[in-house]
Amino acid sequence: MRLPSESPPLVNYGTNGFYKNQTVFTGKKSFNNNAGLRFYMTKYHIAVLPGDGVGNDVMDAAKIILDVIGLDAEYIPGDIGWEFWKKEGNPLPDRTLSLLKETDCCLFGAITSKPRDDAVKELAAELQDKGLAYSSPIVRLRQEFNLHTNIRPCKAYPGNPLNYKDDIDLVVFRENTEDLYAGVEFRPLPKPVFDALMTHKKMKRFSQVPLDEIAVSCRIFTKKACQSIVRQAFQYAKEHQRKSVTLIEKPNVIRETSGMMLEEARKIAKEHPEIQYQETNVDAMCMWLVKNPQNYDVLVSSNMFGDIISDLAAQLVGGLGFASSGNIGDAYAVFEPTHGSAPKYAGMYKVNPMAMLLTITLMLDWLGEKNSAEQLENAIAQVIKENTVRTYDVGGSNTTLEVANEVAKKFNGL
Repeated sequence: MRLPSESPPLVNYGTNGFYKNQTVFTGKKSFNNNAGLRFYMTKYHIAVLPGDGVGNDVMDAAKIILDVIGLDAEYIPGDIGWEFWKKEGNPLPDRTLSLLKETDCCLFGAITSKPRDDAVKELAAELQDKGLAYSSPIVRLRQEFNLHTNIRPCKAYPGNPLNYKDDIDLVVFRENTEDLYAGVEFRPLPKPVFDALMTHKKMKRFSQVPLDEIAVSCRIFTKKACQSIVRQAFQYAKEHQRKSVTLIEKPNVIRETSGMMLEEARKIAKEHPEIQYQETNVDAMCMWLVKNPQNYDVLVSSNMFGDIISDLAAQLVGGLGFASSGNIGDAYAVFEPTHGSAPKYAGMYKVNPMAMLLTITLMLDWLGEKNSAEQLENAIAQVIKENTVRTYDVGGSNTTLEVANEVAKKFNGL
């Protein structure tokens, strides 16, 4: 990555230091950290990872908003995404991990992911047959920085024609580092693993299946992680005057892992008698969310079920174009809109930037900039309510940047 002094600024997006050529400059005193990276004397150092596809488009929208907010911050770009997988065999280069370790938090755009065999086919010729295997960079970030909590607000803003119902306002808490996403998988199944599994009586029916015809993905829960995500859901409910917390699992079938989550949730619920505690199976919850979404406040679940439920909930309030998220750890956080990279729209500035702009409100809140977070959310709500400047998914024809500029105008007018 080039240092700020090594490349002159080209197109200035504002006083916060965003430039079209992705150099960083704030005009403040600089210093070199232990990793040899140059930083400036600002209150915050925020890593910016546009990624690929429309990640670049929505990050340009983010630049507009961060400019008008005027945080005392330096925004440092980093490398992540499909192009680095193809060229380097690593979609999350070590230099990017080093960068993130020197910053306060990260704002992330979007990345392309493909199945294992398809990913290998797109590697550069010199990287073929090297045994490289693609893995999700965002999942790796969550694990590297122990970003144990994923928070997904799902709110129906008045005036959004895509709202399923207008009184939806719920928040999903998803455990973010374990479950099937831990990545403990086998195909073909190694003989020692097979032998260990055969000690379980229900494995006997697979005893004659060839090892190269079995795939196993491990659903791993720890008591600590179960306790952590449930406690945070209750704490959020308490701090934000939410009336209920609903645990979503499947303990009637997945008895050991979902059962552990259920046991810990019941214990913690007793510590909060003022908050209504409910529990439901994940399949039933899909039905209840469609039927009565307004009946729920805070939802909490494991990684896989939380992923599914949060996308379902997002569709109830306009779809992934309005879906923000924060990946929160004890000392670091990565904030991202939850839509994909949509490669066919890359560079067209066609997609809805609201998910990214709402993601910025989460980042501001986490940084303690609560007034700016509230002001930005109010500006977003005004633009949605007026429904005159909007992207194609909401029935409009405005560009990504036009919507961002309209939100910026509202922010300045508040």
